[in-house]
Amino acid sequence: MHWPNQETGVEMDENVISSHDDSPDKEERAENNYLRIHEETLEIEVSIFISSTIMVFTGRGCDAGESSKNKTRLRRTQSVTRVQDVNEREKRERAVQPDNPVHRPKDSLLSFSSGYTNYRGLLNLCIILLVLSNTRVALENIIKYGILVDPLQWFKVFMGKPANWPSVLIVLSLNVFILFTFFIEILYSKGKLHEMCGRLMIVISLSILIIFPVIMVFTTNSNPIGASVALGSVSITFLKLVSYHMVNFWCRESRNQPDTSRHKRRSSFGLTVSTTGGGLNGLPLVRYPQNLNIRDIYYFMCAPTLCYELNFPRSAGIRKRFLLKRIVEMIFLLQLILGLVQQWIVPIIRNTLQPLKEMNLSLMLERLLKLAVPNHMIWLLFFYWFFHSCSNAVAEILRFADREFYRDWWNAETVNYFWKNWNVPVHRWAVRHLYRPLTNRGFSKNQASMAVFFVSAFFHEYLVSIPLNMYRIWAFSGMLGQVPFAMFVSRYLHNQYGNMAVWISIIIGQPLCILMYYHDYYIIHYGSLEVIS
Repeated sequence: MHWPNQETGVEMDENVISSHDDSPDKEERAENNYLRIHEETLEIEVSIFISSTIMVFTGRGCDAGESSKNKTRLRRTQSVTRVQDVNEREKRERAVQPDNPVHRPKDSLLSFSSGYTNYRGLLNLCIILLVLSNTRVALENIIKYGILVDPLQWFKVFMGKPANWPSVLIVLSLNVFILFTFFIEILYSKGKLHEMCGRLMIVISLSILIIFPVIMVFTTNSNPIGASVALGSVSITFLKLVSYHMVNFWCRESRNQPDTSRHKRRSSFGLTVSTTGGGLNGLPLVRYPQNLNIRDIYYFMCAPTLCYELNFPRSAGIRKRFLLKRIVEMIFLLQLILGLVQQWIVPIIRNTLQPLKEMNLSLMLERLLKLAVPNHMIWLLFFYWFFHSCSNAVAEILRFADREFYRDWWNAETVNYFWKNWNVPVHRWAVRHLYRPLTNRGFSKNQASMAVFFVSAFFHEYLVSIPLNMYRIWAFSGMLGQVPFAMFVSRYLHNQYGNMAVWISIIIGQPLCILMYYHDYYIIHYGSLEVIS
């Protein structure tokens, strides 16, 4: 009688099973049986190998590469399974031991090989430490300087001095350039204006739009804060008018072409998008030149976007509760930002005058780091106030459905990712009206990117130097310096290290520019760095 062997599958003679044989040559027979079983096992393995080889060369089954991969994968699976079985068996055996074992193979939680990722408690600890440290700094500031917050002082700054009114006139004068732009496009649509002549008029108009406020600020000695707000409005209007002219030019080019699918979108005043994620419900498309009307251009001027379209996506209605929340956020955060500037930023900047005068590098570094934290907090609050609260409030009133004003820039591991995602309206304008036109004209991607950074650097300097009635290149150089810094981060720093580099550049770069402009401002306007109340 033969019995199957559980490991090899070879049948064994019952004489092998009968281990209680008492014959004198028991060991010799057992050895002979073992050798016979081993030879039968080898014969079976050789026959399996020959059969698989024949299947490979005759085309049956999988090819040689797949067979090898499958064979390797099968051995690996059996190996892992066998290890798991051994571990389970060892665990069961150790569980019944009298020493009551408590140890088992396991990595420490802070080791990368452990696979542990739940650090929520440590994140809460960091938040608590951050709150405690800033609370201490706030109490120290109040004890040292007292309560400096005065809302009426800001009202006096904006409205109390006649020198601020030129800034208001600059904002009101923007309507002249908007209407002139509309008039040129009307002439274009009726064929009463030659293309080259109209382009010359557009260039002159946009140049005056940029230069006229500069002359007003320098000749009237406007307040820097009011001038900053006015020049910010001028910059936004300039970018919008460039987009308005370019889009209408594209429409004129494609008007005589049969395929106008590029501009086939629903009307800005008919396209509705459900605020709960529903579908589109719209009226027929608005086509060029039906878009050329006063209502359309002023809707674009008020909309929270820099890129013009014939038909903007519209929401189904105004959510009153959502709008009320955004308005409350706007009022509260604005007061908080102004209060932090008065209570925290102004005293620190004033205390930097003496180290700047003496060129004491250690004290200057201490003041820089001391200014970095409140400046960054105010920058974050301003980001939320402008890009979330204000932009969503305006979009809700105008039923403007595209609310992607920012993306997850805080996760940026490269400088390029940060600039693409922290200010989406500006990024879209730069790609649509500057980067792509340059690449379409044969410029390389690097040259187009440099042009984008150059324009961005110009407007950063424009918004800082002109209100301060001086010209320095700190902001301009800082923006152009982002190009080599971005190359360095992309090449040498990755993942969390790249993200850290981006955060450090934001936290340290801004207060450094503030101190340099503050130093030059007092040197130019007061002739020395004496403390001025």
